[in-house]
Amino acid sequence: MRRFLIAGNWKMNTNSESAKSLASDVAAGAGNHTEKVCVLLCPPFPYLALAKEAVNGTDVKIGAQDVYFESPGAFTGEVSVDMLSDVGCFATIIGHSERRHVLGEDDVTINKKVKAALAGGLGAVLCVGELLEERDAGNTETVLDTQMAGGLVDITSEQMEKIVIAYEPVWAIGTGKVATPDQAESVHAHLRNWLESRYNSDVAESTRILYGGSVKANNARTLLEQQNVDGALVGGASLKADSFVPIIEAAADLSTS
Repeated sequence: MRRFLIAGNWKMNTNSESAKSLASDVAAGAGNHTEKVCVLLCPPFPYLALAKEAVNGTDVKIGAQDVYFESPGAFTGEVSVDMLSDVGCFATIIGHSERRHVLGEDDVTINKKVKAALAGGLGAVLCVGELLEERDAGNTETVLDTQMAGGLVDITSEQMEKIVIAYEPVWAIGTGKVATPDQAESVHAHLRNWLESRYNSDVAESTRILYGGSVKANNARTLLEQQNVDGALVGGASLKADSFVPIIEAAADLSTS
C-alpha cells in the first residue's frame, strides 16, 4: 500500500518568526501520525533552515518550493540542489502551476530541474495540471500527458522511486473550487495508467500521486478516500497548524481504517 504524503506549500508567505512557530506547531500536532503518514513542509527559501531546526528530532521533512538546475556558480537569484541539501531539504516541488503560468517555465526547464534534483539526491514533487479552458475544451488528459512526458524525459524506472506526482488543476488553486472526488479519482487513475504505459506496472503501483487545489480539513477525507489519491499538496490551509494538522489526521485515520 502506498503511504500517504501530506505536503504543505507555504508559497511566498511567513516570516522568520511565523515560519519557525508554524513548523514547530505542525510537528507537534502531527505527533505519532508520522508513523503512518509522510509529512513534508515547503517554506520559502529564506526560512528553510529555521523550519528544519524547528522539526529536528521528528519525522517531519522539509522541502523547497523550487530549485535551479545548474551547479553553484554565476546564476544570480537562483538556488542550487547543493544549497537545498546543505540546509537539510528532503525534496523539492518542481513545475508548480504558478511557476508554469506566472513565471513562464516550460517542460524543458522543468525536466532539467527534475534531473538536477535527482542527481543531487533530492526527491521531486512534479506538479501537473490543466487550465479551466483546457478542461472545458475536453483537453485535460492531453495536457497532462504532455506535461508528464515533458517533465519525465530520460527519467528511468529506478529514478521514479524518488518522484511524486502532484495533480493540481489550475482552476482549483487558491480559488476555493475543488475537483470533486470523482473528478480527482478519474484524473489520478489516468495518470497511473500513463505511468504503466510509459514505465511498467511496478512504477505505476508504487508512485504516489497527490491531489492539490483548495484542499482543506473539511474536504480532505473525501478526496483521500479515492483509490488513486495518495495524499495532498496543500496551499492556503498549510499556513496554520490548526487547519493543516486535521488533514494529516484524516490521512492517518484512513491508513488504519
